[in-house]
Amino acid sequence: MRCPYCNSTDDRVLESRQNSTGTVIRRRRECLNCGTRFTSYEKTEEKPLMIQKKSGELQEFSTEKLKKSITTATRKRKIEHTVIDSMIAEIEDAAEYEGRVSHVISSSMLGDLILEKLKEVDAVAYIRYASVYRNFDDLKRFITEIKQIDKKNKR
Repeated sequence: MRCPYCNSTDDRVLESRQNSTGTVIRRRRECLNCGTRFTSYEKTEEKPLMIQKKSGELQEFSTEKLKKSITTATRKRKIEHTVIDSMIAEIEDAAEYEGRVSHVISSSMLGDLILEKLKEVDAVAYIRYASVYRNFDDLKRFITEIKQIDKKNKR
């Protein structure tokens, strides 16, 4: 560690402590060159989850974008905010789990995770999201999707 006063890299650690959550270590140090004492903090650097788009482009995962798309799909539906927040947290957790090794998941996998949760919560919100995500271009695609949901709901 470089001394902030004389720029020497010779120091010794006098004391180390973790914070209450165990995510940061505070170290009290003494410079062996000038004798000044200073504090340093260590924390693990986590790689952000990246979304690989169909074009191959990588984009950092955004909870705000996720929330916006789900809010749009569920707009004017009688769904409690707590249910939406819970759904967002579950999708986020599932995405992080899927990308746990490489820290990358495909946009199609993320879309499928969103569709799965929306289908559990509200069929109309599911159709809204699916129409954009799967790029429905004619009425037949809507009808086919609605029939599939209807079959599953009757079981």
